[in-house]
Amino acid sequence: MSVDPKDIRNVAVVGHNGTGKTSLVESMLYYTGAIAKAEAVAGGKTISDFTEEEIARKISVHTALASTEWMGKRINILDTPGTADFVGEAICSFRTAEAALMLVDARDGAQIETIKLWRRLDTRNKPRAVFINKMDKERANSREVLDNLTEEFHSNFAPVTIPIGYAEDFKGVINLIENQAYKFNANGKEEIIPIPEDMSETVEQYREELIEKAAEGADDLIEKYFEEGTLNDDDIRRGLREGLARNSVVPVFVGASEKGAGITSLLNFIRNNFPIPTGTFEYIIKEDGTEERNYPIGGKESPEAYVFKTTIDQFSGKLSYIKVVNGTITPDTDLSNPELGKRGKPGKLYRALGKKLIEIDALNAGDIGVIAKFDPAATNATLLNDPNSKIKFRPLKLPQPIYELAISAGDKKSEDKMNDALHRITEEDLTFEMKYNEETKQSIIGGMGELHINMILDKVKEKQKIDIKTKTPKIAYRETITKKSGLAEYSHKKQSGGHGQFGRVVIEIFPIERGQYYSFENLVKGGAISKGYVPGIEKGIHEKMEEGFLAGYPLVDIGVNLVDGKEHPVDSSEMAFKLAAKGAMDIALGKAGAVLLEPYCKLEVFVDQDYLGSILSDLSGRRGRVLGQEDMGHLTSVKAEVPMAELRSYAIDLKSMTQGSGSFELEFDHYETLNGKLAEDVIAEAKREKEEAEKA
Repeated sequence: MSVDPKDIRNVAVVGHNGTGKTSLVESMLYYTGAIAKAEAVAGGKTISDFTEEEIARKISVHTALASTEWMGKRINILDTPGTADFVGEAICSFRTAEAALMLVDARDGAQIETIKLWRRLDTRNKPRAVFINKMDKERANSREVLDNLTEEFHSNFAPVTIPIGYAEDFKGVINLIENQAYKFNANGKEEIIPIPEDMSETVEQYREELIEKAAEGADDLIEKYFEEGTLNDDDIRRGLREGLARNSVVPVFVGASEKGAGITSLLNFIRNNFPIPTGTFEYIIKEDGTEERNYPIGGKESPEAYVFKTTIDQFSGKLSYIKVVNGTITPDTDLSNPELGKRGKPGKLYRALGKKLIEIDALNAGDIGVIAKFDPAATNATLLNDPNSKIKFRPLKLPQPIYELAISAGDKKSEDKMNDALHRITEEDLTFEMKYNEETKQSIIGGMGELHINMILDKVKEKQKIDIKTKTPKIAYRETITKKSGLAEYSHKKQSGGHGQFGRVVIEIFPIERGQYYSFENLVKGGAISKGYVPGIEKGIHEKMEEGFLAGYPLVDIGVNLVDGKEHPVDSSEMAFKLAAKGAMDIALGKAGAVLLEPYCKLEVFVDQDYLGSILSDLSGRRGRVLGQEDMGHLTSVKAEVPMAELRSYAIDLKSMTQGSGSFELEFDHYETLNGKLAEDVIAEAKREKEEAEKA
């Protein structure tokens, strides 16, 4: 049975690794009756962590969808990984949910992934609430954490629940809106109890804080609060609801997910106050390529959806996770993927409870579900019922891979099995890339970190029963010139009986602006070279640019003037002029100050201030240029430009320098000249490899 859009709540559960996200989802599902028992992560039987690698490693690797119901409302929960290696999974949930629930450890406050995920939510202006978890653990202190979050993020945090006791004395929570206390029991459920008398003053202080924050959720409530000095319960709820929807208020809850504490108040608040899909807006890409966020969910009757995630299941095949933007999708709805030019009917629709698929008859606007074995579907695909519609929903914006390896297998059969398996993984995981580098002749895989890549390779080796060798990828250097060559002349002559070969070319080469690659101008006068031979000359120039001059790397950013030449009425041909042009280029390059170019990356490092000095010193040792620093509370963001050759092992080195707490983001930026001994070493290594290849 389909659900009315106003009864849908889509929530992304996010946070630093180890904050208890999966345990919280287990408790939420247990409370709502979706499961009979809340399982512990250590037992390997949780709803969210169901893949082999998640069970073995006891961490979340994939975003899991768990659909449940609470008091007549459908809650679609997206449980996300908290490790930087799997940030792409969290991003797909941000794209899909109207609000996020950020989990924070009651002992540690904002950790590095908390801060990075918060920034990603900020870029989307995504409404969010906070759940301070593990109140039953030693050193737990929600007040300190709340102060830490306020200092870190400068947001309007509104405490909705507070703890009854800390650590081993933790008994439950007090709901400040309801003025009601909840005590957890041995069965992992809560029961209502009177508010402890010794906490009445604390409750009053926190409730006053809540009222102040709720008043900031709506302009008329601010006026009422100033006039009357307080708000009633309905005003508090409205202030929190409207403030949350505008991302001007962040409601805060406390609890202990493994004990089932704090869950009732959280579920009630999600049900009553979290944003509904209808009325929110989706990003679309117009025909001219520009983006707009003005496309309302539920604004049209014609069925429309997008695919935010793909998995390949051993038994069910390809599973496409979709969000319906408009209309109602049924098993018989015609849907097309305009980009692929494919059309079809879903056949069956499902809700997901982890790996369990529950067949349903329809999905309405705002709802999330699964289609199995639907050929037109692929991650980021727009699915439309109207064949004339030009709508395209914005694809996921994912970070670039930060860690790469060159890979190979022992033989052709193993290579084929490896490539097929890895290409299937690229369908599921868009932060994992596989490519063949024509310049270095290597198969390259890239991902978000060492853990990410190793888990993928371990999975492929185990399933395919093959051995995969890895090594550090070669750097794709470039070559260019630094000055004008002057005139360079070359004649190609060959006579072997019958027609010979003849072509004479005079050129001049010069540097052009970085990034323009190539320019060519024919300055020949008097018909010295027929126009029909000019394409052959350009072909020869391009071939030489691809072959390189110093170390076999492609030449770039070179302007060529064809100045003069000579042809023979019988022996000239396009081939002869191509070879003459290559010869002339070789001579010109020898006079034009050829140099190596190396790729530079933009690097942003996130580290605790305790490690800042070591990071800056290390970047200097890697020939990096620090562009700036940003204070992020107890963390610092360092932005720099660094040669790619110096970053090949940075994912591993940074973990070592920061005891695993540092992280970074990386993207290619530009090329710069490489001189001196470093350039000499690169050239010598290239020559050595060429000689070895010729001997083989």
